[in-house]
Amino acid sequence: MNRVQNQLKLTVYTRIPDQDYTASLANSVHLAYSDGQQGWQPLNRNYGILFAAATVDENNVIHEKGLKNPYLFRTADGSYGIVAVRVTASGEDDEESRGQILLWTSADLVTFESRGLVQLDKELYVQEAICVPDATGAGYELRWQDNGGNYYVNRLADLGQPDRISPPERAEAYAAERPDQPLPGTRPGNVLSLDETSGRQVQDAWTPVYNTSIRVAEQVTASSADELSAVTATAVYSDGSTADKRVAWDTRGIDFSVPGTYTVQGKVVTHNYPFPLASGYADPVLLPWNGKYYFLATNDNVNNIGIFVREADTIDDLFTPGFRETVILDLDEERSFIQTFWAPEFHLIGGELYILFAVGGKVWGPQCHIMKLKSGGDIMQAADWNEPVRVKRMDGTPLAEEGITLDMTYFQADGTSCVLWSYRKGIGSPLDTGSMIYIATVDEANPAVLTSEPVLLTRPLLGWENVQGTINNEGPYPLITEDTVYIAYSGGAATGYTYAVGLLSIPRGSDYLDAAAWHKPSTPSLSYYSLEGVFGPGHNSFCRDVDGTLLILYHGEEQLVKHGTRCSAMHRVHFNAKGVPVLDVAGDRDVHPDYAGCTIQVTVPAS
Repeated sequence: MNRVQNQLKLTVYTRIPDQDYTASLANSVHLAYSDGQQGWQPLNRNYGILFAAATVDENNVIHEKGLKNPYLFRTADGSYGIVAVRVTASGEDDEESRGQILLWTSADLVTFESRGLVQLDKELYVQEAICVPDATGAGYELRWQDNGGNYYVNRLADLGQPDRISPPERAEAYAAERPDQPLPGTRPGNVLSLDETSGRQVQDAWTPVYNTSIRVAEQVTASSADELSAVTATAVYSDGSTADKRVAWDTRGIDFSVPGTYTVQGKVVTHNYPFPLASGYADPVLLPWNGKYYFLATNDNVNNIGIFVREADTIDDLFTPGFRETVILDLDEERSFIQTFWAPEFHLIGGELYILFAVGGKVWGPQCHIMKLKSGGDIMQAADWNEPVRVKRMDGTPLAEEGITLDMTYFQADGTSCVLWSYRKGIGSPLDTGSMIYIATVDEANPAVLTSEPVLLTRPLLGWENVQGTINNEGPYPLITEDTVYIAYSGGAATGYTYAVGLLSIPRGSDYLDAAAWHKPSTPSLSYYSLEGVFGPGHNSFCRDVDGTLLILYHGEEQLVKHGTRCSAMHRVHFNAKGVPVLDVAGDRDVHPDYAGCTIQVTVPAS
């Protein structure tokens, strides 16, 4: 007998902008679900999932876009599609979008493929549109309403070929299923029923991962405290993923010189570093080096003047009173190191230690520089660093003749060395390009000179990247796994609560200079909706501690304000059931206090 599956329902919507959730965020596709037992539950924490891409004019200036009236539908092959009307950033009729609608397709409502704009008409503005199967069941009818309340239909055989759509014909009014009780503060779209399996997959994909249990062995044999300390726990998470956890075992009741079986208590070691770690320190970076840890950051406390380094034996000691900190590059008018000492990063390149950073002279305008630690040098001694040099292009000219360059980072994968940086031109003028991230190759032996032409990798075309008057793609930083190169980057207001982290990816062994080969999700991986009490998380880095645990560092703010104090933060990076890094599993969601306590039977063998 076949088991009858329950149905779940999904709905799409946009939100009504408010003081905190601006139009740039609100005018995007959101998802919510209902299992019939409770009301609508927002997915992705009620943060936008799909954003309309901006356009770029002939002057290389970005024109932000939003969307309205999204509609979710099934495709002929059982997949999904979403259509929506593109609007201006403030939600008004968009001249560039006259007669057109946006179209996405998706196999699972987790990843989406933009099909671009579908031209329904050349003169009329589209108020809303739906997509339904045609009479054959293999094609589609796009039914829509104009601003005058008139209805039309266009026919399309293949969603992958939107340019082959038929001309519009006048049609009867249509109706779409809407939520009976939509979420407050939203502009509801339609409702789509899914089978339980598909619905749960969508629900799980857009629900924050959290710790559900801790597993430890019931019994182990150990001859010493060191052997017992090597016994770890396994944390289990809501998506079925796991993570190994070190346990602090209480061995006070064991005499390892006396054979026998002992009951031992322990507590799972968490990586719940307090926030803020360091107040006024942005763009943080950690380096494990020769048995010690080093901390670098943009120091807002001194108006971003100088490069300050901390040294300690442990990570905790870097952020406790009495930490050791020194300036290794200070204001120097003769060398034109005067302002914007921004985003210093440690990188090991060809076996040598470098710091990549930006600095500017008397005239404001930070530029990418690099300096190398002398052989056998002490990181904490300014004299042990070589003279900083400005990064140059292949022909020896500056990285940029006009505009600013900053936030340079480095990675090496599959024999290829690359640098990435942010470039912006016309800042503060009508010809502002916004901050864009470029990539190029370098030679390990001389990383200050590019070995390829720069390639534009990403620019802030999405609402979450272009928000609060800040048009940013910046702060790239690599995370390399066995099969993928990830580039975390930041968008939005660098000094505000909307700052957020996106995550580009590309398979290992690809052509890293092929911008089209990189995948860019439409929604950020870390935002002010992600972690309780941390606003504007962004400009991150990654490092591993002495246990090999992967950590993410970033700066955030303690208040929901546009210009607050940027403070360093840190927590563990989780990998989900698909092996993809998840940047928001922290605090109780990483290790729930109810599960942190462990009990184990320890047998001490006869010697």
